[in-house]
Amino acid sequence: MSQASRSAEPAAGTPDLVTMMVAISERKDRAAFSQLFEHFAPRVKAYLMRHGANNETAEELAQETLLRVWRKAHLFDPAVAAPSTWIFRIARNLRIDRIRRERRPEFDPEDPALVREADPAADHQIQTNQEGARVRAAIDLLPPDQKKAIMLSFFEDKPHSEIADELGLPLGTVKSRIRLAFARVRQTLGDER
Repeated sequence: MSQASRSAEPAAGTPDLVTMMVAISERKDRAAFSQLFEHFAPRVKAYLMRHGANNETAEELAQETLLRVWRKAHLFDPAVAAPSTWIFRIARNLRIDRIRRERRPEFDPEDPALVREADPAADHQIQTNQEGARVRAAIDLLPPDQKKAIMLSFFEDKPHSEIADELGLPLGTVKSRIRLAFARVRQTLGDER
């Protein structure tokens, strides 16, 4: 198991997205894809609707996004990005492509929000990977209760209220744990520089 997947282990009862992506990539695991689809389809659709797609277009693009995930899973690298980051980037780029194909006059093709992101330079990617490893190492040093709150919030993309319900804690406690975790991670990263 890679360092990235060890340090981003999900909390009990939550899907392990990295493991699912690896299973899809390596074995074309249909059960893993089904779980991944159930987890991401509504999230991708909601994301697309928040960014201006109507219900029908958002549904179509969400399915197209996940079909692309199935076909291109071999390109996913857990050391470079979280599954959610990778999947939402695919959705974003498909939405931009759709807008360009429709050639609606109300959209400015030079609008920075519509310009596809370029692949990062190799040296930038190395630096990003090193920084990611440092952040994961700093998170691994957190007390278990703070680490769990951070993982649920930032790696599982759950709102604070849902984390509070899942952990059976008051909302203020969850927010405090996340705030304390951030302070400790910043302190750890500051000590390494």
